[in-house]
Amino acid sequence: MDGVQTHLQPPKVVQFGPTNNLRLGGRAKHQIHWRAELSPEHQLPHEPNGGPLTAEHGEPEVADGMASGGERITFTQEPSFMGGIPNVVLTNPPVLASSTPLLPLNDSLMNNPIQKHLGLGLGTSDTDLQKMLIDERMRCEHHKTNYQTLKAEHTRLQDDFIKAQNDLKRALTEKQTINDKFQLLLTELRGELLDKTREVEELKMQVLTPQKLEMLRAQIQQEQEGPLREKFNKLDEEAEKYRTEYNKLRYEYTFLKSEFEHQKEEHIHILEENKMRYDAEVSRLEKDKENLTNQLLSIDPTRDEKRVESLLREKAQLHQRLKNLEAEIIELRAERDNCGAQAENVQRIQVRQMAESQSAVKSIEAEKQSLKMQLDRLEKELQHSHDQNTQLISKLHKSEREVNALTEKMKELKHSHKLDVANIKLECARTKGEVERERDNLQSELHGMQSSIEVLKATIERQKERIAEKERELIRKVQAIKDEEIQKLTVIQDEKLQLENRVANLEEQKEASEASRNSEREKWEEKLHSLQLSEEALKKEIQNLRSKLQHQVHQLELLEKEKNENTELRQQNQDLQIQLNTLTQSENDLLDVVKKLRHTLDRLKEEIRNARSQAEKAQQEAEKLLEEQRIEWLEEKHKLQDQISELEEKHDQFKEKLQRAAIAQKKDEQQQMELLNLRKRLEDLETLQQRQLEELGASVE
Repeated sequence: MDGVQTHLQPPKVVQFGPTNNLRLGGRAKHQIHWRAELSPEHQLPHEPNGGPLTAEHGEPEVADGMASGGERITFTQEPSFMGGIPNVVLTNPPVLASSTPLLPLNDSLMNNPIQKHLGLGLGTSDTDLQKMLIDERMRCEHHKTNYQTLKAEHTRLQDDFIKAQNDLKRALTEKQTINDKFQLLLTELRGELLDKTREVEELKMQVLTPQKLEMLRAQIQQEQEGPLREKFNKLDEEAEKYRTEYNKLRYEYTFLKSEFEHQKEEHIHILEENKMRYDAEVSRLEKDKENLTNQLLSIDPTRDEKRVESLLREKAQLHQRLKNLEAEIIELRAERDNCGAQAENVQRIQVRQMAESQSAVKSIEAEKQSLKMQLDRLEKELQHSHDQNTQLISKLHKSEREVNALTEKMKELKHSHKLDVANIKLECARTKGEVERERDNLQSELHGMQSSIEVLKATIERQKERIAEKERELIRKVQAIKDEEIQKLTVIQDEKLQLENRVANLEEQKEASEASRNSEREKWEEKLHSLQLSEEALKKEIQNLRSKLQHQVHQLELLEKEKNENTELRQQNQDLQIQLNTLTQSENDLLDVVKKLRHTLDRLKEEIRNARSQAEKAQQEAEKLLEEQRIEWLEEKHKLQDQISELEEKHDQFKEKLQRAAIAQKKDEQQQMELLNLRKRLEDLETLQQRQLEELGASVE
């Protein structure tokens, strides 16, 4: 019982690797080490050379292994011993060595030789049973550990698969949300871009083009220069008229002055002639008087008296005539004085008119100078506004070029963005299809694995049903192992008790049950071989699942790359938004410049309105002045007409007087000439007044 060497004949040798994985093989080395120290009485007997007792046949192949209890079991397999049946050298574990025997043996029976022989046979059967129990326990432990490892690996793989599936779903949902956000952002940016392009088009329509600016400049120049030019032309014409009138009046003044001097000289000459004539006549009359006195002295007094009376009558007549002539002379002198006063009045009026005309000409020239200065200022302002407009046009063209470049760049970015979006969509669709295919493959593989697991479960259940016919308690143990992992140790203890009870029952049926047990063991080993094959297939499937998981991880990395690309695209969109903001800022600057231009145009229009109002005021003042001058001219006309009527009356009187005296004929002619000149002057004044009224009416129109 301390150390037993038995020969078992399993069809396959159980191999325990370092990872406690179950493998099946034909010829292999196996050695299981129990690390518990054995007492000397429990050691195997040794050969003389000190080695363990083994059945030697050729060179044995030894494999060592470690069991969980610290025992050491050595499996040996020889190349040719009983048809290749391996030898198992079992070092009795301390558990079995120290355990109580399964069947109580009596000392008397052990002392009896027959009973010793029977006890020896029972001892050999007990050792066989113990070896079988140890093998079964080892197999159960190995199956349990394999089942636990497989179950843990299966649960871990299921958790990894669920985690990967959840990560994939989360990545897909994140990608979908990112795509939705990106689409919304893209639509918003497109709408904003359309609004900005519409605003840019409206601003382009509102912005002054060079043709519009030239037309506006020409219109403003025409509006500003037209009335000013007309006013300047009118002022020039009026100045020319006033100048011609001034020259005419000066010429008339000089002519009238020369004529007055000539008439004055003629009057003096006539007076001198009349004086000389009167003196001659007086001297002649005195001579006649002397002659008459001499004659009177020489003639008789009666005749002389008659003659004296006649002479006295003639003298009286002559005195009367002389008085009349003196009265006429006085009248003529008075008329001369009146004519001189009238001439002086006319001269004063002419001088006053000339002074007024000169002051009007000076005021007109001053107004002309002020208008010229205003025109120069307006021309300078127009030139300044023209320069500003050219600068603004250059800035506008530059900004338009920048806008065009930015729009082209935006179009290129939109095109590249569309291409990137299309590529991303294609990649997403492709990856989605691949992920779906992988998911379908994984689901199909999972279904296949589940079906294979179900098939295995069904086979296990069938095996359990077969085993349940003989070992219902073992079926409960396997079922308990499958259902409850926590109660596996208790199930194993129950199985141990059941197996011990079964060993007690099998002691009676040992010979009959050995063949069936061997066949069952072969079946079990075949099942274990099939389970090992299925385990290898499961390992391959697990490796495939791991490779697929790695592929999914690679796809997740690709999705991370796509996320990074999406972030880069968002950054590009932000850059485009910044560029759009700069464009809007430049457009706002252009709008401010346009507003400033409009403000300057409004200011120029206001100045033009003010100039027009000032021109209208000046025109109204000129009309008032013309009206006053017209009234004055009418008054002067009435006065002159009165003077003409008086002069005509005087002229009639002069005619009547000059008919009586031929001396006054020249004066009458001179008066007629004066009247003609006065009439011509009146006509000229009337024509001048008429022209001024017509020009004033034309300027008002």
